[in-house]
Amino acid sequence: MAYRDLDFNLTDEQKALRETIRKFGAEVMRPAGEKLDKLADPKDVIAKGSPLWEVIRKFRELGFHRRSLPKAVGGMQEDMDPMSNLIIGEEMGYADAGLTISLGACGMPFAYAALFPHPKLQEMARAYAEDTKGELVGCWAITEPDHGGDWSLGGDNPKCGPSVRGVLKGDEYIVNGQKAAWVSNGTIATHAVFHVGLQPEKGMMGQGLAIIPLDLPGITKGKPLDKIGQRPLNQGEIFFEEVKIPREYMVVTPDLGVMESMGEFILAGANGGMAVTFAGLAKAAYDEAFKYANERVQGGVPIIQHQNIQLKIFKMFTMVEAARATTRRMALYNALNQPPSGAHAVAAKCFCTETAFQVASEAIQVFGGNGLSREYPVEKMFRDARAAMIEDGVNETLSLAAVQYL
Repeated sequence: MAYRDLDFNLTDEQKALRETIRKFGAEVMRPAGEKLDKLADPKDVIAKGSPLWEVIRKFRELGFHRRSLPKAVGGMQEDMDPMSNLIIGEEMGYADAGLTISLGACGMPFAYAALFPHPKLQEMARAYAEDTKGELVGCWAITEPDHGGDWSLGGDNPKCGPSVRGVLKGDEYIVNGQKAAWVSNGTIATHAVFHVGLQPEKGMMGQGLAIIPLDLPGITKGKPLDKIGQRPLNQGEIFFEEVKIPREYMVVTPDLGVMESMGEFILAGANGGMAVTFAGLAKAAYDEAFKYANERVQGGVPIIQHQNIQLKIFKMFTMVEAARATTRRMALYNALNQPPSGAHAVAAKCFCTETAFQVASEAIQVFGGNGLSREYPVEKMFRDARAAMIEDGVNETLSLAAVQYL
C-alpha cells in the first residue's frame, strides 16, 4: 500500500474478506488479465484452456458468485453487508477491470431469476449457486446495433423502441432481431437477462424483460469483438430468429407499468458497479506510478525526489481518494435505501471512469517511455479505463438521462 487507507471501523470479518479478495486479485486475476490482454485473437480469450476459465472457476470456488443470490436458492446475499460488497468490487477492479465486469455479468440472469417464484427460474438460480466449474455464464442482453443510449433516453418515443421484437402467440413469445457486439459475455453466455420490444408503439416503455437460456432453437452468436481495451472481457453479438420464449420466462411486461421505475434501479445498479470497479483501477494506476517513481533513477536520484513528479503524484492521489470517497457514499446509500439514487450512481460512474482514465494517463507520463511499453501494466490500465467512459452507456448520454432524477 502506497498510503494509509482511511476506511475505519472495519470488522475483523471485513478485513479478512479484503485480504482474501486481494490475494485472489493479485495471484489469479491480474496475471490472467495480462495474459489475456496480449492474445492477438479474441477467440483465444474464450478458448478451452484459456486463463479466463481458471479465473471463473477459482472465483466460484471462493463462493463469491453467490453473494448476489438469497439463501433460499443457496446464495449468501443476507450475509454480505454493503461495505463487504464494496470491498470486493474495488479490489477486483484494482486487479483487472475487464474480468471484474465479466464476473459481474456472469451472475445477472440468475440474480434476477431468484426474484421470481416460478419453479424454473428458482431452479435456474439454484443451479448457478451450486456451479463451481464455470458451466453457467450469464450476460445482460440489452444493447442493439441501432440502440445504445436510446435505452436511457428513448422513453415512450416509438422511434426509439427496441429493434428486437417479441410477439405473444399462445403461451410463447416469438422473437426476432439482433443484440449488438457489445453484450458482455455475449459469445460465451449460457443465459441472459434479455430486453425485448413487446409494444413498439410505446418505445422503450413498451419493452419486456425476460430471463432465458441461450440454447433455445433459433439463437446464434457472432464472433468475439476485437477491441483496444478490456480485452479479457468477452463481448459479442446474439441473433434471434423465430425464437420461442416460454411465457413464464417473460418476467416483466409493459402492462405491469414498472419499466419507468425499473429504469432508475437498472441505472443505479449498473453504474454503481462501474464506479466501484474503476475507483479500484484508478487506485491501481496510482500505486504503480508511486512505486515506479521510487525506483526509477534520473539525475542521480529517484524521480520521486523531483518536484514535478511529487506534484503529479499528489494530484493523482487526490483524484483517487475523491473517486473512492464518492463511490463509498453512493454505494452505501443505494444499498440501504429504496429507491436508490440513479443520479448519484451515474455521477459516480462518470467521475470514476474519467478519473481512472486521467490517473492512468498521468501514470504513463510518470513512467515516461516505459509507460508506452506492454512490459508495464499502466498502458493496459489506460486502455481499460478509456473503454469505461463508453461502456454501460456513454458518459454524456448517461448524464442527460440522470438529470431527470435531480
